Amino acid sequence: MDEGKPAYKRVLLKLSGEALLGDLPHGIDFKKARQIAREIKQVRDLGVDVAIMIGGGNIFRGSRGVEEGMDRASADYIGLLATVINGIALQDALEKEGLNTRLVSAIEIRSVAEPFVRRRILRHLEKGRVIIFTAGLGSPYFTTDTAAVLRALEIKAEVILKATKVDGVYTADPMVESGATKFDSIKFLEVLQQELKVMDSTAITLCKDNNLPIIVFNLNVPGNIRKAILGEKVGTKVS
Repeated sequence: MDEGKPAYKRVLLKLSGEALLGDLPHGIDFKKARQIAREIKQVRDLGVDVAIMIGGGNIFRGSRGVEEGMDRASADYIGLLATVINGIALQDALEKEGLNTRLVSAIEIRSVAEPFVRRRILRHLEKGRVIIFTAGLGSPYFTTDTAAVLRALEIKAEVILKATKVDGVYTADPMVESGATKFDSIKFLEVLQQELKVMDSTAITLCKDNNLPIIVFNLNVPGNIRKAILGEKVGTKVS
Protein backbone atom coordinates (compact mmCIF):
# COMPACT_ATOMS: atom_id res chain seq x y z
CA MET A 1 0.00 0.00 0.00
CA ASP A 2 1.27 3.48 -0.85
CA GLU A 3 2.19 5.53 2.19
CA GLY A 4 -0.54 8.09 2.83
CA LYS A 5 -3.02 6.36 0.50
CA PRO A 6 -6.34 5.39 2.14
CA ALA A 7 -7.17 1.70 2.36
CA TYR A 8 -10.89 2.59 2.20
CA LYS A 9 -12.81 5.03 0.03
CA ARG A 10 -15.99 5.18 2.14
CA VAL A 11 -16.31 4.50 5.87
CA LEU A 12 -18.90 4.63 8.62
CA LEU A 13 -17.60 5.83 11.99
CA LYS A 14 -19.60 4.57 14.98
CA LEU A 15 -19.31 6.96 17.92
CA SER A 16 -20.85 6.25 21.30
CA GLY A 17 -22.47 9.13 23.15
CA GLU A 18 -19.72 8.73 25.76
CA ALA A 19 -17.22 9.85 23.10
CA LEU A 20 -18.51 13.39 23.64
CA LEU A 21 -18.19 13.28 27.43
CA GLY A 22 -14.54 14.25 27.66
CA ASP A 23 -13.85 14.71 31.36
CA LEU A 24 -17.46 15.51 32.22
CA PRO A 25 -19.65 13.11 34.26
CA HIS A 26 -22.51 13.61 31.78
CA GLY A 27 -23.53 15.87 28.91
CA ILE A 28 -21.36 17.20 26.07
CA ASP A 29 -17.77 18.43 26.30
CA PHE A 30 -17.59 20.79 23.31
CA LYS A 31 -13.77 20.79 23.37
CA LYS A 32 -13.88 17.01 22.94
CA ALA A 33 -16.36 17.40 20.08
CA ARG A 34 -13.95 19.81 18.36
CA GLN A 35 -11.07 17.37 18.85
CA ILE A 36 -13.07 14.58 17.20
CA ALA A 37 -14.06 16.98 14.41
CA ARG A 38 -10.40 17.79 13.72
CA GLU A 39 -9.61 14.08 13.40
CA ILE A 40 -12.52 13.60 11.00
CA LYS A 41 -11.27 16.54 8.93
CA GLN A 42 -7.90 14.80 8.55
CA VAL A 43 -9.76 11.86 7.04
CA ARG A 44 -11.87 14.01 4.71
CA ASP A 45 -8.67 15.72 3.56
CA LEU A 46 -7.53 12.28 2.31
CA GLY A 47 -10.60 12.22 0.04
CA VAL A 48 -12.44 9.58 2.07
CA ASP A 49 -16.26 9.66 2.24
CA VAL A 50 -17.32 9.76 5.90
CA ALA A 51 -20.62 8.95 7.56
CA ILE A 52 -21.08 8.88 11.34
CA MET A 53 -23.58 7.07 13.53
CA ILE A 54 -23.77 8.73 16.96
CA GLY A 55 -25.13 7.23 20.18
CA GLY A 56 -26.77 9.02 23.10
CA GLY A 57 -25.46 7.33 26.26
CA ASN A 58 -23.89 10.53 27.61
CA ILE A 59 -27.40 11.99 27.94
CA PHE A 60 -29.75 9.04 28.40
CA ARG A 61 -29.66 5.27 28.06
CA GLY A 62 -32.86 3.38 27.34
CA SER A 63 -31.66 0.47 29.48
CA ARG A 64 -31.36 2.80 32.47
CA GLY A 65 -34.94 3.94 32.01
CA VAL A 66 -36.11 0.31 31.90
CA GLU A 67 -34.22 -0.44 35.14
CA GLU A 68 -36.16 2.41 36.76
CA GLY A 69 -39.50 1.00 35.62
CA MET A 70 -40.09 2.78 32.31
CA ASP A 71 -41.79 1.14 29.38
CA ARG A 72 -39.02 -0.18 27.08
CA ALA A 73 -40.29 1.55 23.94
CA SER A 74 -40.66 4.92 25.72
CA ALA A 75 -37.19 4.64 27.23
CA ASP A 76 -35.67 3.76 23.86
CA TYR A 77 -37.34 6.74 22.17
CA ILE A 78 -35.80 9.08 24.76
CA GLY A 79 -32.42 7.52 24.00
CA LEU A 80 -32.95 8.01 20.26
CA LEU A 81 -33.79 11.69 20.77
CA ALA A 82 -30.63 12.06 22.85
CA THR A 83 -28.62 11.02 19.79
CA VAL A 84 -30.15 13.93 17.85
CA ILE A 85 -28.85 16.36 20.48
CA ASN A 86 -25.38 14.83 20.13
CA GLY A 87 -25.67 15.01 16.36
CA ILE A 88 -26.39 18.74 16.47
CA ALA A 89 -23.35 19.30 18.70
CA LEU A 90 -21.10 17.22 16.43
CA GLN A 91 -22.42 18.99 13.32
CA ASP A 92 -21.54 22.35 14.86
CA ALA A 93 -18.02 21.13 15.69
CA LEU A 94 -17.46 19.71 12.19
CA GLU A 95 -18.65 22.88 10.49
CA LYS A 96 -16.34 24.98 12.68
CA GLU A 97 -13.53 22.89 11.13
CA GLY A 98 -14.73 23.92 7.67
CA LEU A 99 -16.51 20.69 6.72
CA ASN A 100 -19.82 20.51 4.87
CA THR A 101 -22.27 18.32 6.75
CA ARG A 102 -25.77 16.91 6.68
CA LEU A 103 -27.59 15.92 9.86
CA VAL A 104 -29.95 13.01 9.22
CA SER A 105 -32.59 11.73 11.64
CA ALA A 106 -34.54 8.47 11.40
CA ILE A 107 -37.27 10.21 13.43
CA GLU A 108 -38.80 13.06 11.46
CA ILE A 109 -37.64 16.43 12.86
CA ARG A 110 -37.59 18.53 9.71
CA SER A 111 -36.65 21.82 11.36
CA VAL A 112 -33.46 20.21 12.72
CA ALA A 113 -32.47 17.32 10.45
CA GLU A 114 -33.37 15.84 7.11
CA PRO A 115 -35.01 12.40 6.82
CA PHE A 116 -33.09 9.36 5.60
CA VAL A 117 -33.52 9.02 1.85
CA ARG A 118 -30.87 6.65 0.57
CA ARG A 119 -30.30 8.18 -2.86
CA ARG A 120 -30.07 11.66 -1.37
CA ILE A 121 -27.51 10.48 1.19
CA LEU A 122 -25.40 8.84 -1.52
CA ARG A 123 -25.44 12.14 -3.44
CA HIS A 124 -24.32 14.05 -0.34
CA LEU A 125 -21.39 11.65 0.06
CA GLU A 126 -20.44 12.02 -3.60
CA LYS A 127 -20.29 15.79 -3.03
CA GLY A 128 -17.91 15.36 -0.08
CA ARG A 129 -20.39 16.11 2.70
CA VAL A 130 -19.99 14.41 6.07
CA ILE A 131 -23.19 12.61 7.06
CA ILE A 132 -24.25 12.41 10.72
CA PHE A 133 -26.86 9.72 11.30
CA THR A 134 -29.02 10.15 14.40
CA ALA A 135 -32.05 8.47 16.01
CA GLY A 136 -30.73 5.03 15.12
CA LEU A 137 -33.29 3.32 12.90
CA GLY A 138 -36.14 5.33 14.41
CA SER A 139 -37.52 2.27 16.21
CA PRO A 140 -37.18 0.99 19.79
CA TYR A 141 -35.47 -2.34 20.52
CA PHE A 142 -32.71 -1.68 17.96
CA THR A 143 -29.32 -0.44 19.16
CA THR A 144 -27.28 2.23 17.40
CA ASP A 145 -24.76 -0.58 16.68
CA THR A 146 -27.34 -2.37 14.55
CA ALA A 147 -28.36 0.95 13.00
CA ALA A 148 -24.71 1.69 12.16
CA VAL A 149 -24.30 -1.62 10.32
CA LEU A 150 -27.54 -1.23 8.37
CA ARG A 151 -26.71 2.33 7.31
CA ALA A 152 -23.15 1.27 6.40
CA LEU A 153 -24.56 -1.41 4.10
CA GLU A 154 -27.07 1.01 2.57
CA ILE A 155 -24.41 3.60 1.71
CA LYS A 156 -21.92 0.92 0.55
CA ALA A 157 -19.32 1.70 3.21
CA GLU A 158 -16.28 -0.56 3.02
CA VAL A 159 -15.64 -0.74 6.76
CA ILE A 160 -17.13 0.23 10.12
CA LEU A 161 -14.76 2.10 12.44
CA LYS A 162 -15.96 1.52 15.99
CA ALA A 163 -14.39 4.14 18.24
CA THR A 164 -14.23 3.10 21.91
CA LYS A 165 -12.29 3.87 25.10
CA VAL A 166 -10.15 0.70 24.81
CA ASP A 167 -7.60 -0.17 22.13
CA GLY A 168 -9.35 -3.17 20.61
CA VAL A 169 -11.21 -6.39 21.36
CA TYR A 170 -10.15 -8.36 24.44
CA THR A 171 -11.00 -11.77 25.90
CA ALA A 172 -12.73 -9.86 28.73
CA ASP A 173 -13.24 -6.25 29.77
CA PRO A 174 -9.66 -4.95 30.28
CA MET A 175 -11.00 -2.19 32.57
CA VAL A 176 -12.21 -4.92 34.94
CA GLU A 177 -9.89 -7.91 34.38
CA SER A 178 -6.17 -7.13 34.30
CA GLY A 179 -5.41 -10.53 32.74
CA ALA A 180 -7.54 -9.91 29.63
CA THR A 181 -5.64 -10.37 26.38
CA LYS A 182 -6.13 -8.41 23.17
CA PHE A 183 -6.88 -9.81 19.72
CA ASP A 184 -5.07 -8.23 16.75
CA SER A 185 -7.73 -9.79 14.54
CA ILE A 186 -10.73 -12.05 15.09
CA LYS A 187 -13.48 -13.71 13.05
CA PHE A 188 -17.15 -12.73 13.32
CA LEU A 189 -18.04 -16.30 14.33
CA GLU A 190 -15.52 -16.24 17.19
CA VAL A 191 -17.02 -12.97 18.46
CA LEU A 192 -20.48 -14.59 18.50
CA GLN A 193 -19.31 -17.88 20.01
CA GLN A 194 -17.29 -16.20 22.77
CA GLU A 195 -20.01 -13.57 23.34
CA LEU A 196 -17.46 -10.77 23.16
CA LYS A 197 -18.88 -7.28 23.62
CA VAL A 198 -17.87 -5.80 20.27
CA MET A 199 -21.39 -4.97 19.07
CA ASP A 200 -24.70 -6.62 19.77
CA SER A 201 -25.28 -10.03 18.15
CA THR A 202 -27.69 -8.64 15.53
CA ALA A 203 -25.08 -6.15 14.33
CA ILE A 204 -22.29 -8.76 14.25
CA THR A 205 -24.49 -11.21 12.34
CA LEU A 206 -25.37 -8.52 9.78
CA CYS A 207 -21.66 -7.78 9.29
CA LYS A 208 -20.85 -11.48 8.98
CA ASP A 209 -23.61 -12.14 6.44
CA ASN A 210 -22.51 -9.16 4.32
CA ASN A 211 -18.74 -9.47 4.80
CA LEU A 212 -18.47 -5.97 6.28
CA PRO A 213 -15.33 -5.64 8.44
CA ILE A 214 -15.17 -3.74 11.74
CA ILE A 215 -12.09 -2.04 13.17
CA VAL A 216 -12.31 -1.45 16.93
CA PHE A 217 -9.87 1.14 18.28
CA ASN A 218 -9.26 3.69 21.02
CA LEU A 219 -10.70 7.08 20.09
CA ASN A 220 -8.71 8.80 22.83
CA VAL A 221 -5.38 8.23 21.03
CA PRO A 222 -4.91 11.15 18.60
CA GLY A 223 -4.57 10.08 14.97
CA ASN A 224 -6.14 6.63 15.38
CA ILE A 225 -9.02 7.31 12.98
CA ARG A 226 -6.55 8.33 10.26
CA LYS A 227 -4.30 5.33 10.98
CA ALA A 228 -7.24 2.93 10.68
CA ILE A 229 -8.24 4.42 7.33
CA LEU A 230 -4.66 4.27 6.03
CA GLY A 231 -4.65 0.54 6.84
CA GLU A 232 -2.07 0.85 9.60
CA LYS A 233 -2.12 -1.58 12.51
CA VAL A 234 -4.46 -0.12 15.06
CA GLY A 235 -6.91 -1.79 17.43
CA THR A 236 -8.57 -5.06 16.39
CA LYS A 237 -9.97 -6.02 12.99
CA VAL A 238 -13.11 -8.16 13.02
CA SER A 239 -13.71 -9.83 9.67
